[in-house]
Amino acid sequence: MNKGKLIVFSAPSGSGKTTIVKHLLGQEDLNLEFSISAASRAPRGEEVDGKDYYFISLEEFKKHIKAEDFLEWEEVYRDNFYGTLKSEIERIWALGKNVIFDIDVVGGLRIKHKFPEETLAVFVKPPSVDELKRRLKQRSTESEDKINMRIAKASVELATAPQFDVIIKNYDLSVALEEAHQLVKDFINK
Repeated sequence: MNKGKLIVFSAPSGSGKTTIVKHLLGQEDLNLEFSISAASRAPRGEEVDGKDYYFISLEEFKKHIKAEDFLEWEEVYRDNFYGTLKSEIERIWALGKNVIFDIDVVGGLRIKHKFPEETLAVFVKPPSVDELKRRLKQRSTESEDKINMRIAKASVELATAPQFDVIIKNYDLSVALEEAHQLVKDFINK
């Protein structure tokens, strides 16, 4: 099978990585396809199964772990698993496309470790933890407790930034979008 490139975007929740990834998916010159992660949680808000995530039960997720069907997986919160099915990467490569991930820092670094030459690992850094909290509250998709859990996790995630190939500072979205496009374009074309 012809392997494409793997483009990983990781960051704490609310940093803007999803906005950046969606923008890049719209750039035809990059030939990108979104890697849909599997999740053991129920859909939130407008999320659609097979588009935003593959929503599978906790029991089913654990069966996939046992069968070694995942490229990477993590229990992000108690009984709340996320992962990338190997079949998803194979599906995208079979289309002749490059894979782009919107993924947590642990999963992103695992992919970089498994495919060091094929992977560009990008960390999106938010302006501040206070700004993260403001953005998460503005979403209105989670309880105050969930937001506080995400903020606590963000401090740990921010400490991993130096392990990534590149850090994009998302202080100005238009600048971050332009920088991300150029980085990905250069990586794909090398």
